Amino acid sequence: MSSKQFELPADALIHGLAAKYKGAQLLTPHPLEQTEKTHWNRLEQHDMAMLRKIQGLHAPLKLQMERKSVMKVGHLPFLPRHNVAHDALTGRDELIGFEDYLGHPRDPEIMGQPHAMVEKQLGML
Repeated sequence: MSSKQFELPADALIHGLAAKYKGAQLLTPHPLEQTEKTHWNRLEQHDMAMLRKIQGLHAPLKLQMERKSVMKVGHLPFLPRHNVAHDALTGRDELIGFEDYLGHPRDPEIMGQPHAMVEKQLGML
């Protein structure tokens, strides 16, 4: 047995293991994973329906417009995106979740090369 089959590519820390194992599912999903992913959407729909019944159609529309406008605020690709304004509008700023103390999986622990990341976002690379 050769040791080459167990080697990781040099860029595995940058692009992750998914780049090496494309199409392969590394972990089986937990049965509650799908429910947890849709929890905030279902809660928001419930709150908007209740707000529509109490205050009329304008209140949920105004909140949705505010949330969409806050999500359109840009940032540099090499800086982590926190979106504090959106968290304040949705009420998530008062909660402590998994991503608050262990970090979100989309945010890498290492910072890449800023110029290369901006050029990649602009389509120059």
